[in-house]
Amino acid sequence: MRLQAGQAAPDFLRPDIGGKTIRLSDYRGRYLLLSFYRYASCPFCNIRVHELMQRLTEFDQRGLSLVAVFQSAREGILEYVGKQRPPFPIIPDPGHSMYRNYRVETSLQGLLLGLTLRMGKALKAMGKGFLPGRMDGSITLVPADFLIGPDGTILLAYYGRDISDHLPIEIILQQVGAQRAA
Repeated sequence: MRLQAGQAAPDFLRPDIGGKTIRLSDYRGRYLLLSFYRYASCPFCNIRVHELMQRLTEFDQRGLSLVAVFQSAREGILEYVGKQRPPFPIIPDPGHSMYRNYRVETSLQGLLLGLTLRMGKALKAMGKGFLPGRMDGSITLVPADFLIGPDGTILLAYYGRDISDHLPIEIILQQVGAQRAA
């Protein structure tokens, strides 16, 4: 069963690609966008990381931190996503334990939808140099995003409909703004 808004976010304690231990409690008092991606060479995933990096100033101004989770091993993440030098933690989870805890799903339909409906997005990603490479993990894994409040409660649980579908950035910013105003 999928996680829902209002539930406590499942705790985690994992090393990031730099070897630093990352835990959910590190983000108490801040908003956290916890994003689950496919594998490190996925063009859709890399363009999303790129888009998030372009908005970091806005996120920081709103007290929002980012943590990314990839099903790839550390080496694969460094080879592909790491080229962008994201200034936020990236957790490798090739054993899928965090994916299971957050109920992130696989979907053949999501793979087919993403490949057929999102060709423009794929071309944009490849135009920015995010070319497909080694697929280390399930190609049918569908992304998911969790906006977690300062108290560790899930504010938004977003399970993508296809392999390129993430929670829109504007909705993230609106939700954090509304929560801060309340």
